[in-house]
Amino acid sequence: MTKVRVSAFGVSIDGFGAGPDQSLETPLGVGGTGLHNWFFPTRTFQRMFGNGEGTTGVDDEFAAQAMAGVGAWILGRNMFGPIRGPWPDESWKGWWGDEPPYHTPVFVLTHHPRAPLPMKGGTTFHFVTDGIHEALARAKEAGQGKDIRVGGGAATVRQYLRAGLIDEMHLVVSPVVLGSGENLFDGIDLLSLGFECTRHVTTAAAMHVVLSKNK
Repeated sequence: MTKVRVSAFGVSIDGFGAGPDQSLETPLGVGGTGLHNWFFPTRTFQRMFGNGEGTTGVDDEFAAQAMAGVGAWILGRNMFGPIRGPWPDESWKGWWGDEPPYHTPVFVLTHHPRAPLPMKGGTTFHFVTDGIHEALARAKEAGQGKDIRVGGGAATVRQYLRAGLIDEMHLVVSPVVLGSGENLFDGIDLLSLGFECTRHVTTAAAMHVVLSKNK
């Protein structure tokens, strides 16, 4: 059964999923890179970029699970790039170079139309102007029964939570204080949405928390 999930989503101790002032130089906002320090050394991350074996253990197990079984992704426009407003041209192709790490169809929420963007390694970015439900319907069709991963950012995750469309969330709480930025749970009542903590594991780098929706 297809599951709509948030996986390996980094959160600071004070609840922010990204730092302030996203830019070309700071794609995760000021201080936001620290949310993912648990992920960078893992074997899963290192193999994604051809950099050797990397570390194993609990952090890598969660990282591998986050990438497994995903048939399509959904991203907010900020996750694709720092450009705002109408696309000035089609020169911007994302933060990741010629071969993004997704290797599936990726549906990018935007208010401004743009032609699909095929990349190396099986990733094609599709730009959806008709909202979160249309993006999810297209992702499910493209995913062919596999899970749909809502990759972020925080505002996009909140939209899908408020609509009751997320089945499971794996959050990674890092020992980082950001002070400001994108608050993941701003205006969100997880209890009323039917979520409960079904797993939590602490490592030297972070705490992994799995929130599942009551059936």
